[in-house]
Amino acid sequence: MYVIDQSTPAATPIEGLAHATWAGVSDGLTQLSVWRQTLTPGAATPPHSHSCDEVVLCHAGQGELHIDGQVRSFGAGQSVVLPREKLHQLFSVGATPLELTGIFGQTPVPVRLPDGQALELPWRS
Repeated sequence: MYVIDQSTPAATPIEGLAHATWAGVSDGLTQLSVWRQTLTPGAATPPHSHSCDEVVLCHAGQGELHIDGQVRSFGAGQSVVLPREKLHQLFSVGATPLELTGIFGQTPVPVRLPDGQALELPWRS
């Protein structure tokens, strides 16, 4: 596929997180995935890591990145760069939803919990 109509993020079983896979293995890619996500105020991703690099583009809202025992604030117009295997968690901390695009150097994107167990994603990656 070369031109794809992008879907709006839809609710997931992860409370406060809406997701849409904009490109990935099912679109013919072999080394890249692109996800669009929205986190409602107060929502967070589970703490997790990936076996690939990730870049998160922030389009709107205010977020916090929890990584390496540190908290880093970010917002619209900023990028979050996450090297492979780094345990991290993203929080929506503003009064409006946090709108993100995640770009991953792998497809599909395996996700692991802090104990190393696989996190089965409720969406296609």
